[in-house]
Amino acid sequence: MAFLPSKLPLIQAPMAGAQGYELTIAVCRAGGLGSLPAAMLSADMLREQISFVRAKTQAPFNVNFFCHLEPAPDPAVEARWRARLAGYYAEAGLDSSRVRAGPARAPFGEEMCAVVEETRPPVVSFHFGLPPPALLARVKASGALVLSTATTVAEGRWLEERGVDGVVVQGREAGGHRGMFLSDDVEAQPALFSLLPQARDALRVPIVAAGGIADGRGVAAAFALGADAVQIGTAFLRAPEASTSSVHRAALASATDSATRLTNVFTGRPARGLVNRLICDLGPMCGDAPPFPLASAALAPLREAAEGQASCDFSPLWAGEATALAREEKAEAITRRIWSEALAVMANLGAAEKVPVNSGLEEASAAGA
Repeated sequence: MAFLPSKLPLIQAPMAGAQGYELTIAVCRAGGLGSLPAAMLSADMLREQISFVRAKTQAPFNVNFFCHLEPAPDPAVEARWRARLAGYYAEAGLDSSRVRAGPARAPFGEEMCAVVEETRPPVVSFHFGLPPPALLARVKASGALVLSTATTVAEGRWLEERGVDGVVVQGREAGGHRGMFLSDDVEAQPALFSLLPQARDALRVPIVAAGGIADGRGVAAAFALGADAVQIGTAFLRAPEASTSSVHRAALASATDSATRLTNVFTGRPARGLVNRLICDLGPMCGDAPPFPLASAALAPLREAAEGQASCDFSPLWAGEATALAREEKAEAITRRIWSEALAVMANLGAAEKVPVNSGLEEASAAGA
């Protein structure tokens, strides 16, 4: 039986900085579970985006939050980072002394918890662990289905022990930030199709597979290895409903299978993106980058200046290893196509009847035929 409230067992990955509510709505309309990333929003902005989604669709949706620990300010670390960037500032004719330090992403706290209680989104997901127990209890009391991300079996067990309704198992192929929270050793993170069957054997709660899945073949493979649902992100970055920048779109259009790296140079935390000048010069992993999310502030003026000249040299071009499979296509069509492809693959394997779906699947599938 399906555990997600959506018609299809497909979640659109929340992608802060590359989407707004338009993408969420489009995926919901196709039968998938659209997601709203809230890490870069204020409480009022999140309320507004949730109201926009509900004005356009009655379908269930997900709201995603970060749960990182806020680092203590360290002037020495900040000064060292600015020194590493000083040459770029001089090249661009910018004054680095005028840059404001500060986080670009906020962890889930009291204010956002109040928004959840007020608006009651059907699904709430977390990245980088879970919020404090008291806040988590309030989220669960709101009636939301609670998900969180694990990058190892140990993290999956930790989440299960704390009462999540499902675990998003993220392989190292995935674009964007690693959801890791029990260890900072990125080399210890397995690839999805190694991690997934081991997580299935270890966990009792439903599992969502995430990482390097961009078409129906990947979806079918994930179900074969024990997934109850699949989360897809990079495949939607070229959709017109995404807010992907023009330089990011251009880089995605020419990407190959070897075009991405795990890097910390943009935010201070490992994340997978397309290789550009900053990654080549300072990374992929740079010991001078301040802890997440503090590295972003000093890069913001460089990014703005470069993008103004159609350059992606200082832009975080988040993308997974299956980037070359992404198409320039409307998000509803992407959702329906991927599901139709998955059904065809599973039918050939005689496994389609085992896929967990909700009522209404036939209509959703027919709409994409």
